[in-house]
Amino acid sequence: MLKTPKWIREQVFTKWGVVTLAFAVYILVINEHNVWQHLQNKSKLKQLTEQKDLLREKIEADKTKIEELQTSQKNLEKFAREQFLMHKQDEDVFVVVEK
Repeated sequence: MLKTPKWIREQVFTKWGVVTLAFAVYILVINEHNVWQHLQNKSKLKQLTEQKDLLREKIEADKTKIEELQTSQKNLEKFAREQFLMHKQDEDVFVVVEK
């Protein structure tokens, strides 16, 4: 097997090394979709997914509350009294604040 001269190997390695390094820097740092942007997008996606799950839980709780209020007159009256301090004409309402 023929051996290539050392200066040719070094020159080819240096040329391709520079090209590879320049390509890696472009992809990792300079490019519009670089590593930093990718990590930020991944973090934001995780945050939005958690927020979506939380909102879905709230929606389910509200749906059950609405269904409960629509099916029972007693629950509707209780809700109105608690939330809006409503009362009948012949009653007095006392608000008790605990410390």
